[in-house]
Amino acid sequence: MKNREIKVEAKHLTKSFGDLKVLDDISFDVFKGEFLCIVGPTGCGKTTFLNCLTKIYDVTSGEILVDGKAINCKKNNISYILQENSAFEWLTVEQNIRCGLEIKKEKESLIKERTEEMLELVGLKDYRDYYPKQLSISMLQRTVIARAFATYPELLLMDEPYGQLDLDLRFKLEDELIKLWQKTKTTIIFITHNVEEAVYLGERIMVLTNKPTKIKQFVDSDLDRPRDVASQDFVKIRNEVTELIRWW
Repeated sequence: MKNREIKVEAKHLTKSFGDLKVLDDISFDVFKGEFLCIVGPTGCGKTTFLNCLTKIYDVTSGEILVDGKAINCKKNNISYILQENSAFEWLTVEQNIRCGLEIKKEKESLIKERTEEMLELVGLKDYRDYYPKQLSISMLQRTVIARAFATYPELLLMDEPYGQLDLDLRFKLEDELIKLWQKTKTTIIFITHNVEEAVYLGERIMVLTNKPTKIKQFVDSDLDRPRDVASQDFVKIRNEVTELIRWW
């Protein structure tokens, strides 16, 4: 990855809430088009980092750059998928997917093209007129993911989006996510507590320590896709990350 263009730079990022220091002088880069997974103990500050990226929180010190400039949510095309379902209950599946493009005032021809593309990719064409209350949890997550990707964001932040799903559904949605990522070339920062998920999805895995949070280590997960969770190489990387998390 040495020759890849840098998309996001975190420089000496520190975030405190009163006397509680959550992020402690963190510096790292995320490459353009990279799929980076972040793992660490509960409460270590993973979500806090994403909230600093989106300006929900102001940093205490340090800076976050996108394409070499201070991050600006009015100019940078950023999507954020939360842990909880965020589909708009009053909109159909199709309307949910369209809404980000409509907010950006894109041409109707582009809105229709992208909406159809996303409905096809996430397998919801037959459910386009359904409302969220009529959908399963899996369909809700696919709707939210399709809405996020429809704008072809330059940066997609995902905060444990599959945490409440069973194993079979997780694998199906993870495969759909990879398919969307490969098509759109979006830079993704994905938070998870599930080590196997991180190895399955990520090109690199950033392992964090307990608070005050620092970066413990980066682990490359450069396996061919689709990935075989039973392969020797996969198990080796999974065990390496597990050991890093085990010995805090």
